[in-house]
Amino acid sequence: MCGRYTLTSPVEALRQLFDFAGAAPNLGARYNIAPTQRAPVIRLGADGGREMQMLSWGLVPYWAEDISLQSHMINARGETVAEKPAFRQAFRQRRCLVPADGFYEWPTVGAKSKQPFLFRRQDKVPFAFAGLWERWVPPQGEVLETFTIVNIAANATMAPFHDRIPVILDPLDYTAWLDPKIDARALVRAPANEALGYVRVSSYVNNVRHDDAGCLEPAAADEEPAPPKRGPDTRQGSLF
Repeated sequence: MCGRYTLTSPVEALRQLFDFAGAAPNLGARYNIAPTQRAPVIRLGADGGREMQMLSWGLVPYWAEDISLQSHMINARGETVAEKPAFRQAFRQRRCLVPADGFYEWPTVGAKSKQPFLFRRQDKVPFAFAGLWERWVPPQGEVLETFTIVNIAANATMAPFHDRIPVILDPLDYTAWLDPKIDARALVRAPANEALGYVRVSSYVNNVRHDDAGCLEPAAADEEPAPPKRGPDTRQGSLF
């Protein structure tokens, strides 16, 4: 599961990392990107080169009658993404990179409360989630372009916090992921256990209206400890 994430790196730094050409959106630092909001993705353009475009988070299949399910389609299960009707055509033809430099999870701690944790690469360098994008043409109105983030059963680092983890692509796999001629199923895998670090952060991030550096503030020292370890969920699951 990935329900909120961060992208605070300057656009030119992202250009260097992801090698896209052409104009780029005027990005400001985002500390709390939430479902249905617009965020940048990198995909292949009409000329075959990489481009950065702003899409809405939560995939709306091209055949959908309306956008009512968008907020439920923010993630696609990697085990079934190549077969499920909502995602299979996008998986074959419209894969994208979703730039990020952190993401949040909310495990239950203590008796009932949930505590936000921020996960980032150990070196704090931006990375790319494996994404899919889609174009939905309504009967009337503007075309809507949307994306989803592929996830997979948690690795050992994530397992104490959640049974799913977003697929974080190795930079060497960016070209293959974007190429529709390549079968990308082998790239749908969890990151290495040592790739990510984490820190408890303030409950300030819980409010989706908060989108500033306060979201990254460490939790107070007197907050409850991390949850007990649990094993990853290896079940197939259904649509999402």
